[in-house]
Amino acid sequence: MYKKLNPILHSELRLAIVSFLVSKGKSDFNELKELTNATSGNLSVQLKKLEKEEYISITKGFLNNYQHTVIEITEKGLDAFEEYVNAIKKYLGK
Repeated sequence: MYKKLNPILHSELRLAIVSFLVSKGKSDFNELKELTNATSGNLSVQLKKLEKEEYISITKGFLNNYQHTVIEITEKGLDAFEEYVNAIKKYLGK
């Protein structure tokens, strides 16, 4: 029987964000925006959803007198991603 896929990670943009953070650990808002080609508003909404689930942590501050937002993957986010990938593997028969 197939396991239900995590609806938070099953979104294309949220999956792209989490996948990138799994490989890199952390990023900033501008890098994620450029990587995903998302609008600032859409990226912000998706980051808030991931933060609400505690899959990422968001730290706001300043860098060279400009607002700077750092996004990091959490342990819960890593676990959710691993579970999601394992569920996909079962769908693929691997």
